[in-house]
Amino acid sequence: MAELTSLQDALVEEIKDLYDAEHQLIKALPQMAKASTNGALQGALEAHLEETRGHATRLEQVFELLDEQPKRKHCAGIAGIIEEGSEVLKEDAPPAVLDACIIAGGQRAEHYEIAAYGTVVAWARTLELEQIAQLLEQTLEEEKAADQKLSDLAEAGINESAMDTAADAEDDEEADEADEAEQTPAPATKKRSTTQK
Repeated sequence: MAELTSLQDALVEEIKDLYDAEHQLIKALPQMAKASTNGALQGALEAHLEETRGHATRLEQVFELLDEQPKRKHCAGIAGIIEEGSEVLKEDAPPAVLDACIIAGGQRAEHYEIAAYGTVVAWARTLELEQIAQLLEQTLEEEKAADQKLSDLAEAGINESAMDTAADAEDDEEADEADEAEQTPAPATKKRSTTQK
């Protein structure tokens, strides 16, 4: 790890971390979009992939303004979020439930990025690096908008569909149990003799 002797050093390290995070997401977003069964969710993920490519390019501009070479520092936070999301994609879940889980994973990534970009915007302003702060703030606003879009999709029906899927599965399970009960013959009972000796 680089030696941090100033807030500007910390800013540069955080930018390297974000640059890596954006590149990890550029690889992960197509997998999420492909796994989604909801057309609107797929479209939102594909649109955010294009934005994410723009975020990486914007960070390259920030590196240039800082007189630094674009360099990635492994972002363990996003790597963990992506790993969790990848595990969910392997689950044998009903499509609507999978879509709800994809939204949850996407929002975890967005919230991580919102926190990180919020920090670097504040640091850039403190350091009076206004041009850098403005570039980073553009990305921050796009991350907030992406998060809101995911919330809107969830609330517009995906979560409801996931809930209905669970209710349908429970109804099917109860119907199967009832069918089994009807088909199973009652156990024979021994008749007691009523004669007295």
